[in-house]
Amino acid sequence: MSTEKSQVGRRAAAGPGALLLCRAEADSVAPAAHLLRERMLLTGAGDDWSVLVPEGRPWLHGDEPVDRVLTGWAAALAVGAPWPVLALWWDADRAGYTLASGFRRPVGYVWLADGTPAGEDEAMRTFAARLALDPVLDLQSLDHLTQPDPEADARTRLRGLLAVLTRAGVALPSGLTPGEPADRLREIARVRPDARQIERSAWREVVRTELEAVDNSRLGPWLPWSGTYATSALSVAQLTAGLPLTAWGLRRRSPGWTAAGVLLLAYGTLGIAYGLARPRD
Repeated sequence: MSTEKSQVGRRAAAGPGALLLCRAEADSVAPAAHLLRERMLLTGAGDDWSVLVPEGRPWLHGDEPVDRVLTGWAAALAVGAPWPVLALWWDADRAGYTLASGFRRPVGYVWLADGTPAGEDEAMRTFAARLALDPVLDLQSLDHLTQPDPEADARTRLRGLLAVLTRAGVALPSGLTPGEPADRLREIARVRPDARQIERSAWREVVRTELEAVDNSRLGPWLPWSGTYATSALSVAQLTAGLPLTAWGLRRRSPGWTAAGVLLLAYGTLGIAYGLARPRD
């Protein structure tokens, strides 16, 4: 491995950063994103895609690695929604992605900073299947990302991944490039005309807002059977899964997985509360 390539890899991942791509419009993503209680910017990222740009407090001012936080956040956003969430992350040593979809186990891949593949090939095939990518052309491009390439560092690998996703409608705003520092990404997202701020609201305020959103039918995409027996069963399942996951996240001091557990609890509570408050025919 050349010294030049190692230097390029270190420059490409000089500091930790992340992006969260959601396969949904911003109006559908915003209610769920507020429940993460983290400062983020939300803006469009192509046809039926949105991107969340986190402030990065857990990994910039804490001990939690960026990949663990992003995996928890992606799982939290996707677990109650019909749309998948793709987390792109990088730090000084590695870069990679995590794809979360519903209650299924998240799948991801990792490259070292110099671009050396450090993941399982099967993850790429699962990734392609869950996003309904072309099983021939797109999968071939993804397989190339798992092969050694002396000219490709970690940043180049993530760009290659995004190039494949352009055929699925992803179009990140100019400048929102994997490998850039978190503050630079936020500066770029902030000036977008459709950008909206996701704040760290108190839980009581967030839940009240989301209950109002349910009444206004803005949460239809992630409470698709409101008021039915299916809703009740799903809500109980979310509460049952959320309690141990929250406890595990708190015990491990993992803000990402704690958020996933708390979000499950919130989804379950919202579903039950709406079911109880909904007028009966």
